[in-house]
Amino acid sequence: MTDVREASVVVLYHSGYGHTEAVAKSVAKGAEAVDGVSVQQIKADDENLNWEALADADAIIFGSPTYMGSVSAQFKTFMDASSKVWASMGWKDKLAGGFTCSASQSGDKLNTLIQLAVFSAQHGMQWISTGTLPGNNSSQGSVEDVNRLGSTLGLMAQANADQGADVAPPAADHRTAELYGARIAEAAKRWNGLAG
Repeated sequence: MTDVREASVVVLYHSGYGHTEAVAKSVAKGAEAVDGVSVQQIKADDENLNWEALADADAIIFGSPTYMGSVSAQFKTFMDASSKVWASMGWKDKLAGGFTCSASQSGDKLNTLIQLAVFSAQHGMQWISTGTLPGNNSSQGSVEDVNRLGSTLGLMAQANADQGADVAPPAADHRTAELYGARIAEAAKRWNGLAG
């Protein structure tokens, strides 16, 4: 009897008010729906952060809220703490992706995704885009469309500041998150020759 290896995906995130965590759960849900993939969620500000799980992962999906046009301070602390991994190129050729959430429709979320993509590139990782056409961009469009915020570099979600994570982001953003998680999980399988 031979062991069947699964592709490993880690969703690593920080969430200040629960909205980004809700998105992280949807990203993980999408990845978990792909056969042959194991998924682990890790909080970037965990005092006992599981660096071993990151070392073993085939793909790491980074998530942070956008605060003042950038990743949160807690996520940046994680980025800085990864310098020892960077020095040994420990994540080289792993797949990477990223997501962010803010209260505003724009909220300068693109800058956060660029920051995550550059961080991944510094580690020698291979970045995965959304692979989804923009929605909600015509007279026939709707806020219910997948990728309603029109992001291609990574996943953007929007959560009204006066609503809790049980309500916001809206369902369309969660559907988009699931698709993104599944896209990266499928890519991780192909990248490692595990696709059937």
